[in-house]
Amino acid sequence: MPKPAVVRLTLALALAFAATTRAQSVESPRLDTGQISGVLVEKEGAAPIRAFKGIPFAAPPVGDLRWKPPQPVAAWEGVRACDTFGPVCPQPAVPFFVVPGPRSEDCLYLNVWTGAGDPGAKLPVMVWIHGGSLIFGAGSQGLYDGAPLARRGVVVVTLNYRLGPFGFLAHPALSKESPQGVSGNYGLLDQIAALEWVKRNVAAFGGDPGCVTIFGESAGGGSVQALLLSPLARGLFHRAIVQSPVWTAPPLRGGAPGVESAEAAGERFAAAIGVTGDEPLAALRAKTAPELLAASAGPPEVGTTSGVTFGLCADGVAIPADPVELVAAGKQADVPLLIGTTADEGTLFVGTIRTRADLTKAIEGMFGAQAPMVAEAYPAKSDGEAKRVAARILADSIFVAPTRAFVRARPGFTSKAWLYAFTRAPMAGRLLGLGAHHGCELGYVFETLDAPGAMGIQPLDRTLAATVSAAWVRFARTGDPSGEGLPEWPAYTVENDAHLELGDKVQPGSGLRKAQCDLLEKVWAEKTTARPAERRVF
Repeated sequence: MPKPAVVRLTLALALAFAATTRAQSVESPRLDTGQISGVLVEKEGAAPIRAFKGIPFAAPPVGDLRWKPPQPVAAWEGVRACDTFGPVCPQPAVPFFVVPGPRSEDCLYLNVWTGAGDPGAKLPVMVWIHGGSLIFGAGSQGLYDGAPLARRGVVVVTLNYRLGPFGFLAHPALSKESPQGVSGNYGLLDQIAALEWVKRNVAAFGGDPGCVTIFGESAGGGSVQALLLSPLARGLFHRAIVQSPVWTAPPLRGGAPGVESAEAAGERFAAAIGVTGDEPLAALRAKTAPELLAASAGPPEVGTTSGVTFGLCADGVAIPADPVELVAAGKQADVPLLIGTTADEGTLFVGTIRTRADLTKAIEGMFGAQAPMVAEAYPAKSDGEAKRVAARILADSIFVAPTRAFVRARPGFTSKAWLYAFTRAPMAGRLLGLGAHHGCELGYVFETLDAPGAMGIQPLDRTLAATVSAAWVRFARTGDPSGEGLPEWPAYTVENDAHLELGDKVQPGSGLRKAQCDLLEKVWAEKTTARPAERRVF
């Protein structure tokens, strides 16, 4: 489902953005693997920030370590220069979505920004997990520059994790060689390894290992949800921010009729690149990165859907069971949660829908026997309305309703949750009819609005960015996003169904898309009863 070329170009420019600052070399205290040096990033009128780029947090996952859990980093002698971002993990060449930097399977590096001059400062820590369908992206993208947030008094960490077939291939032979009998989820294990690194080392940058917030958007938001459900991540973070999450986790093997298991998809992938037989691992590991990428599906939002799709799986270890069942059973980590969506999540994903007939076909494909219920609730009176209605259905069914279900499933939790709706449409979104589209809040969260190609940044945008970033930092520091001159943000309960609108106005509200979410809950319940294989996403 291709996006408009102008949108793709605008987003590409944002991804390529890097802060233009003056830098000089600085050193940090010793890590558990050796000493490093970074750079001092200065900006006129702002406090200097120390930045450390390309710090290895796991051994290079190459050769025999391809498709194995992340292994420890070898220690080094002397001072290692960490003044350049590490390589980007291999990913498809997606038109207009170029993530800058060299590619390599040796990509398990992270980056740290800190304003602390004293290792004992004990600043809150914010660890960013990038989005990109678990297929593309990197912690080095300029949109995720950590300096502005660091100037607000936190230590910011961004990271890479293995993507696509490198990060999420499951296969019976890989499971057989594993001591735990599982495969897949290597990218999620990379994220956990990075959090373990933070726990061991962030104090060297003035961070508090006892006050760590994980946050991410899209597939990064879904990763945060997976970490909330993973027993392997318990105790490694203390707050979570989930932005526009989306993910699924089919079973590693077996499962309901009609659902392809992760291992079955892996066997299909191996056959597509000519690897079969009882001992396929040597042949799989001998394949080059381009060969593996050629047989992999690209992100659906840019229309490159041919090939095998990879993602998280319910392996019984990192993700103990079906995530829908885990959420319904209240198996999230009991930590403060900030979660939300943008107003127009679906507008980037409806490129193939032009007419009411297209819309009807799409609804039937998504909802099966329950399609008439959905079509009645989302009427399109003309072909001209079909695309708008389709975008609304996608937004509600893939983003808003699952997010609402996630925040409501916290029975007996001692920690609180806060829900937001980001409604500010950036200039490009307004001009192109995309509204407050998927991902549009990122520049506000990181205060990186001034990307090359940014269109019509207004004083209201800067004011909103200051409010959003300050609320995110306040949440990371205290576990509550309100206070200290920020808008009053009511905590969410099932009874108040409260949220905060972040847009042209910043104001509390309640019942966000309630009628539509209630309908979709009913649709999901009926679908699951009739066909257990057809589950909603988280």
